[in-house]
Amino acid sequence: MKKLLSLLFVFAAVASLRADSAKDRERFVSRVETCEAILREFQADPARAIPAEVLQRAKAIVVTTQIKGGLLIGFQEGYGTIMVKRPNGWSLPVVVRAGEASLGLQLGGSRIESVYVLMDEQTPRLLFEGRFNIGVDAGAVAGPRVAEIEKSNRELLTVPVLVYINQKGLFAGATVKSGYVTRSDAINRAFYAVDYDLPELLYGNFVNPIPAEVKPFIDYLNQLSP
Repeated sequence: MKKLLSLLFVFAAVASLRADSAKDRERFVSRVETCEAILREFQADPARAIPAEVLQRAKAIVVTTQIKGGLLIGFQEGYGTIMVKRPNGWSLPVVVRAGEASLGLQLGGSRIESVYVLMDEQTPRLLFEGRFNIGVDAGAVAGPRVAEIEKSNRELLTVPVLVYINQKGLFAGATVKSGYVTRSDAINRAFYAVDYDLPELLYGNFVNPIPAEVKPFIDYLNQLSP
């Protein structure tokens, strides 16, 4: 009887782990698809579109969404994805957590969607330590739009982080302190079915072939910054 109970306990534990893994995979796909949709919406709106020159010079990109948690500028923890540019194109998308947006502005609605364009090799590697505070660990300013880049604002391209937010009135070059991005390794391991974490997934070649669920996002970024 004890052996039977032990076996039943083991089977139940394995079934629970498989169920949790399946949920993490579903959560991963949903988050990547949401972040891809956010970037597509930015690029479809001429008033918000990120200039091709910015994306061509970019070393990494982070797309996030957060839910408003207070009457002023407080946001509950959200999520996002990060991808880095490699010699042969953009990397796999890796899911991250994001929170504590603080822009010093009154934002309407209950959700904020942001795109952080990282312009140097060092900034995305700050996530190796687990957490990256935007505007603190690396300087961040509001990035130029298409019309603004044509007005010779190219000095902005030397700033470590260019921030694009679905909010009118945030002018190019405005100093931004917009919270943190932190690693979310478990969900990435569950989806990619590997024991590797954010650094290896972004910069290594441990996942082959590329899963069909993430390929559209990679292809879209490669189209934006050939």
